[in-house]
Amino acid sequence: MLFDPQSLTYDKNGLIPTIAQDNDTGEILMMAWMNAEAVALTLQTGRVTYWSRSRQSFWIKGESSGHVQDLVEMRVDCDRDCLLLLVNQSGPACHTNRRSCFYTALRDGHEVEIMRPEQAPE
Repeated sequence: MLFDPQSLTYDKNGLIPTIAQDNDTGEILMMAWMNAEAVALTLQTGRVTYWSRSRQSFWIKGESSGHVQDLVEMRVDCDRDCLLLLVNQSGPACHTNRRSCFYTALRDGHEVEIMRPEQAPE
């Protein structure tokens, strides 16, 4: 059965939440949004393309930072309203220069930073 991005369930803004996971380590890297065209572009090019809600434009991961995400596999959840992308991540995934956007843990009622920003190579 050939996949059609229109077969997914998008929200009222035409977006679907998308989780990026490192293909090798299983680490959850980030969450972002895609529309049907971003899904199609990602599948066509193999470079992960998101929809930026703030800029109202496509955002190819790594086009300005060089920290690209290459798609290994796209998975659709049972309700067809969320995507999981298995990716090969080059460099940090987070705009804060951390490997993952999920660098704050809640422990005993306190926020704990569990991941420091990566240092730029000298």
